Amino acid sequence: MPDEAPQDRLHLPELSIRAFRGLKDLTIPKLARVTLIAGKNGVGKTTVLDAIRIYAARGDYSALLEVLRDREEISLQTGADDDVILAPDWNSLFCGRNASDSISIGPNEEERKLRIRIGPAKKQTQEKFLGISPGRKVQAIMVKFEGEEQEYPLTYSEKAIPRYLFSEFVLERKTNRSPTITCNSLGPGLSNNREIARFWDSVALTDNEYKVVKSLNLILGKDIERIAVLAEERRSSGRIGNRVMVKSTGHDSPVPLKSLGDGAARVFGIALALVCSRDGFVLIDEVENGIHHAAEYEFWRMVLTTAKQNNVQVFATTHGWDCVVGFAQAAKEIGDVEGALIRLDEKNGGIRAVDYSVTDLETAASLGVEVR
Repeated sequence: MPDEAPQDRLHLPELSIRAFRGLKDLTIPKLARVTLIAGKNGVGKTTVLDAIRIYAARGDYSALLEVLRDREEISLQTGADDDVILAPDWNSLFCGRNASDSISIGPNEEERKLRIRIGPAKKQTQEKFLGISPGRKVQAIMVKFEGEEQEYPLTYSEKAIPRYLFSEFVLERKTNRSPTITCNSLGPGLSNNREIARFWDSVALTDNEYKVVKSLNLILGKDIERIAVLAEERRSSGRIGNRVMVKSTGHDSPVPLKSLGDGAARVFGIALALVCSRDGFVLIDEVENGIHHAAEYEFWRMVLTTAKQNNVQVFATTHGWDCVVGFAQAAKEIGDVEGALIRLDEKNGGIRAVDYSVTDLETAASLGVEVR
């Protein structure tokens, strides 16, 4: 197992977010290999993950749409022939729902920032859809990165723009955009078996399979030898979906992973994401969910070590003090893997970021001073 990734660098050494959702102007001056984001509910922790997800995709239309769908942000709009349609609520991407503003996400260098705005589509786009939507100005979402600007028309009714034509238009734009960054996002709940099966397909029968098994044993303290993801089965009693099975030393028969508890399933999903995101990002919302407080230290040892080995930059959010303490202890012990805690809080009507070094975390943990 290699000790170093081929490129030991961070895609985001720092982060600036402007006019995105509830974040009017947020600057995080220093990010680490693994960055833990703490703060009260509603302060913007998940919004930071959404921003990174969009940045990694370079503002791709499908990534923007996915973020809106995850939040169920849709609106009723009047389409062609005055028919009422359901459409993505694009205004919700902008701070204060002010779509006349421009979103920017990225590191300090201006040329590396991703910019998103809404405005009238360019002339050639207007002409492309003129025969389908006569007399109607087509609005577009404009995405600019590294000097190149892509646009996606925001007319949703199939009577206005047929689905096949819109799909062709979006596909055409994808061929011209900047390379994206691998990014896997895990929500606060357990990964579903279908998602796990997708990850497993890319690691099965490779060295990464061994890495995942080793990561799982770090947490469970068990001697798991093998893991397999069984395909969906159809039986007379009904359909059985994908199942994750594990074989342990001293046991003749494999057992379902979920029989070992939610923590095992949560850790397995995270370990898989880490080895499947080489040179990219892993985003974990409410990372402590399913992890017993006594296992936090070992969990963070696994995350820090695996992130370093695969050159992955990890961003996680938490509400839990035990999670912060475990993170601080693991980051101190593994000195060659940088960890940082960022606390988001409200100040003067906005959101600010307060960063803590490993030493700060250790001191806070020893004194019982909460930094959430």
